[in-house]
Amino acid sequence: MRYLSFDLEATGLEEDAKIIEFGMVPFDAETKTINTKLKKHFYVQCPSYEKLEPNLNEWVKKHNKELIQKAHNEGIDLENFKEQLEKYFESNEVKEYFGNKPVVLFGKSMSAIDLPFMTRDLGWEWMNKYFHHRNLDLSCFTMGMIDMGKLASGMDSGSNLMTYLEMGDVCHTALEDAINTAKMYLKILELQES
Repeated sequence: MRYLSFDLEATGLEEDAKIIEFGMVPFDAETKTINTKLKKHFYVQCPSYEKLEPNLNEWVKKHNKELIQKAHNEGIDLENFKEQLEKYFESNEVKEYFGNKPVVLFGKSMSAIDLPFMTRDLGWEWMNKYFHHRNLDLSCFTMGMIDMGKLASGMDSGSNLMTYLEMGDVCHTALEDAINTAKMYLKILELQES
């Protein structure tokens, strides 16, 4: 199957947190290839760090201050972000890659943050127009592999899985994480074949 691996960064995990970065890259599980030619990355505009700071959690303050500042200064507004995504999904290259069908999303721990934030900001109808109602979550997949005894306990953690697969550390940048999440899935598939 072909998937769109994506990741987003936000100003936190809270319900009113803002999307500040979005990255995506298509990949093919059958051929074990990642189509970097079709990768895309966006900074999404948010209020200034100073305005957000009083309500930010400590992890975000420590790790994402520069990213929030970059999104505030260089990001595109939500409407433009939505338009850019539409251009991408309506392009001949992307339609051809996915066989002119709704795109199957792939990510890590998507149900907690990524999908709810995207549905909130892009709209339920928009999400249903471009994305298949089924998706594949690497965290859920690895939990199943753990239950089957095919992966060790703790491999549902992205950082633990990256270490196990000898891929380094989690980057916490949207595009790099989207690429690495796809790579992790393909490496797990390869391990199961050997």
